[in-house]
Amino acid sequence: MDISKYSKNWQERFKFFEKNGAPSSKEYQAAFKKAPYITRIKINMNFFAFFFGILYFIVLGMWKKGLTILGIGVALFFAFFMISAIVPLSLETANFISIFLGATNAALYGVTANYSYYLKEKEGDDSWNPFKGLKMI
Repeated sequence: MDISKYSKNWQERFKFFEKNGAPSSKEYQAAFKKAPYITRIKINMNFFAFFFGILYFIVLGMWKKGLTILGIGVALFFAFFMISAIVPLSLETANFISIFLGATNAALYGVTANYSYYLKEKEGDDSWNPFKGLKMI
């Protein structure tokens, strides 16, 4: 795979994934622990995806994965709405939970973007599963 057409950050991420495999592999986890802190942040989190969410996924051509994460977020907010209709919550508690759910959804975009884009570019993966190859817990 010719990675010279990508930015320096993407080249670094692609080299790391190429050398160490999927984030769920033991080789990846061992190499990740040995990597410098700033490298771990670059590989593990995509801040553009965190802040721009589905728009960033659409720009990268991963609209299916972006819609999947958006659907997860909508489902979480709907579940919260239904629970809050049954159980009365104070305004402060409702605001806190809403902010937490929004941050969780943004974090899902941020942590899935890098490896999903690598799979799209390397293997032509165009699936709806944004968590393919990731170790979530």
